[in-house]
Amino acid sequence: MQNSAATSTLSEQAFQVLRGDVLSGRHAPESKLKVDALQQMYGFSSSPLREALNRLVQEGLVKADERRGFRVTPISPSDLADITRMRLMLDIPALTESIQAGDDAWEAQIVATFHRLEKIESRLPQGPVVLDAEWSQRHRDFHMAMIAACPSDRQLSWSMSLFDQAERYRHFAARHRTVSKKKDEEHRTLMKAVLRRDSETAAVMLSEHIRSTQTNVMAAFALQQKQGA
Repeated sequence: MQNSAATSTLSEQAFQVLRGDVLSGRHAPESKLKVDALQQMYGFSSSPLREALNRLVQEGLVKADERRGFRVTPISPSDLADITRMRLMLDIPALTESIQAGDDAWEAQIVATFHRLEKIESRLPQGPVVLDAEWSQRHRDFHMAMIAACPSDRQLSWSMSLFDQAERYRHFAARHRTVSKKKDEEHRTLMKAVLRRDSETAAVMLSEHIRSTQTNVMAAFALQQKQGA
């Protein structure tokens, strides 16, 4: 039992660290994920790493091929367009239902997660923002807090998965950004609309917020193509 628990803990640790590095772009899209190289990088044995890789395959962040092994899932404008379309289909109704069902504790959690996000944004240097793991987690916490009162667990699970799939694109855009891009005021205005239970305004704002990610990433793709020309 102890060995089983220890293996489970190691597998979870391997999953979290590997997942974080895939999301942040440390492992670039389409790059190979060789188990022996990952063992050297992270210090885990092959068993928890393989379990972590298979979980990432299920999340759509890694591709598995019997002949070629594991690779980070590619990024592309068409994939981002699909992610954006699905987020709009799921997140906007989830936010509307959350506003209708949310209680005082739900409101308090939104305010708390926004405060933590605002605090870290205030410490970011001026100029182009390169996202770090702490910012990404607090950003995710804030967005998930707003839709947390949605009564559908499946909808929340799918929304979280799509948010994470979009995270790789946010990091890609941040690495190619040439101007400052902080969203604290945008998040604040969205939060205020949610807290005053203005579901119509909040839905419009969240839609624009989600679409802005696609716009920023497309600009990054264009810049990358120009630089590679």
